Amino acid sequence: MKHSVESATKVAPDVYAVPLLGAFGYVICEDRLTLIDAGLPGSGVLLERSVAGLGRSLDELTRIICTHGHPDHVGGVRELAGDRVDVRMHPADIAGLQVTLGDAVRRPSRGRLFAYLARTPAQVVPVLDGDILPVMGGLEVIHTPGHTPGSICLYAARDRLLFVGDVLTFRRGRVSYASRIFSDDLRAARASVQRLADRDVETIIFGHDPPWRNDAKGVLKELAARASRERSRDQLATSQEGAPWKT
Repeated sequence: MKHSVESATKVAPDVYAVPLLGAFGYVICEDRLTLIDAGLPGSGVLLERSVAGLGRSLDELTRIICTHGHPDHVGGVRELAGDRVDVRMHPADIAGLQVTLGDAVRRPSRGRLFAYLARTPAQVVPVLDGDILPVMGGLEVIHTPGHTPGSICLYAARDRLLFVGDVLTFRRGRVSYASRIFSDDLRAARASVQRLADRDVETIIFGHDPPWRNDAKGVLKELAARASRERSRDQLATSQEGAPWKT
């Protein structure tokens, strides 16, 4: 997916990838505009130029859906939202963003640092697992914790699209699990992939990488199967560690 700094690239009917600061945002062009993920602070001007290139205006932006609470996905919300825009996020990450500088200093962790840097959007409406948002004929919210406690994926059944945020990544020519470095709970992140395997997916859309279209459904099933095998091995190892010695 080639792009210039201000260009929007079509990834599906009425869906455009916009290179924001730190991540891709995805603009869904219907009667009104929906944005999935908002980049770092300062991304507003990039989004405005890209949307103008599509013949639309940010005055038409009605909804921002954040796949998770990291600063490269929510940092641009405050400058974009205002009173007219409905901002959605899972409550586990809304709660996680309520971090002061004192919290981050007294109890340092990667998650608290990210939460403080992200800052809380002014007004956020919670979305829950199983919610269907009125976008693209119905956009299903799938709670996939691990990368962050409130990470969500968004599934558009009509167009067979799966927006995964950072729940999945593209590394070394293949689709892989969430980043080891930036995830709160890697085991949970891998286990969450099993929730995606039964969806009829044609295109996987990432937070930082080009879309994946080569047997997307099969890729999800394989990742889910690997996660299941790893979980079984972990459970077996745990049970053996606790078993009494036999003579």
